[in-house]
Amino acid sequence: MKKINYFSTLIIFSFCGLIMRGQDIHFSQVHETPLFLSPANTGFYNGYFRAIANYRNQWSSMNNAFQTYAISMDGGIFKSKKRPAFLGFGFTLFSDVAGAAKLRKTTAMINVSGLLKIGKKSALSVGLAGGAAGTTASYNNLTYASQFNGNSLDPTLSSGEPSIYRPFTTVDVGAGLAYEFATFSRDQDHDDEMSFKIAFGAYHLNKAVQEYGPGSSYREPVRLVGAITSLLDIEDTKFTVTPSVVFQQQANYQELVLGSYVKYRMSTGTKVTGSKTQNAIGLGVYYRNKDALIPKLIFDLGDYSVGMSYDVNLSGYRSASNYNGGFEISLRYNNLAGSLFDTRREFR
Repeated sequence: MKKINYFSTLIIFSFCGLIMRGQDIHFSQVHETPLFLSPANTGFYNGYFRAIANYRNQWSSMNNAFQTYAISMDGGIFKSKKRPAFLGFGFTLFSDVAGAAKLRKTTAMINVSGLLKIGKKSALSVGLAGGAAGTTASYNNLTYASQFNGNSLDPTLSSGEPSIYRPFTTVDVGAGLAYEFATFSRDQDHDDEMSFKIAFGAYHLNKAVQEYGPGSSYREPVRLVGAITSLLDIEDTKFTVTPSVVFQQQANYQELVLGSYVKYRMSTGTKVTGSKTQNAIGLGVYYRNKDALIPKLIFDLGDYSVGMSYDVNLSGYRSASNYNGGFEISLRYNNLAGSLFDTRREFR
């Protein structure tokens, strides 16, 4: 009976993995993946140049079922006090590896955005993204029910499955819109900021055919994203809170992530002149609806930031995962991160 239950569990997890591959990658650190939320976030941030690296290891208790790597870079160009607008330019590169078949999807996208001042405290951005996605797999690594010899799975036995899989490359297109309202108050040794950003993104607008085999007609569904992110410096204190809400939908899959972290500014910075940098440590918690509780730790060291989080699985899989979900780490470099309003004055 134990052998039968074990074999049944393997089949169930394999099937669930195939279902999940119909969805895009996702990261739990929503503040550290802006270009995956909307192309309009390109160049729309505090600073001149930004580079972020992300790594996620999900379902480690099930042989690291998903591993995701991502890099993004972006910045603003053509900034000038004489112009009420400028352009944002950037790119994203990510690779996602899943399961025993090492199903890998690698996507490279170029992002362009147009940013426009629409008030003394607000700005609007429209962005486009375009690129290519390549998919490969090693299906020879898979085992099937036909290879069960009565006692165990024997990979030396013929599976009887036809080898029809082939690697393929598709074109990918996305678009987005973002609006931000921001204010700040100056002090002799630091500046306090309050900002709210609403961003919308749509990815895979061209619904490219996923050619896993001859005659395949499956089209990648559009992924829709709505995000509200904020930063609130508590005046006359060294504390900052960052509440955020992100909702994503792709085909029948929906995901809601909400939460906040609180940062303690060990040394406060001047965000107008950039003459003093800010160092801070933050701790918070997020919740992915019906899926995971996500504690997060972040360190800000001037222009650099390191974020770490872990998904504590709360879904129906918790009996098999033992509450283990996914570890995630982010590394961010934001040139002149403390000069948000100095940067904006160049085009306001």
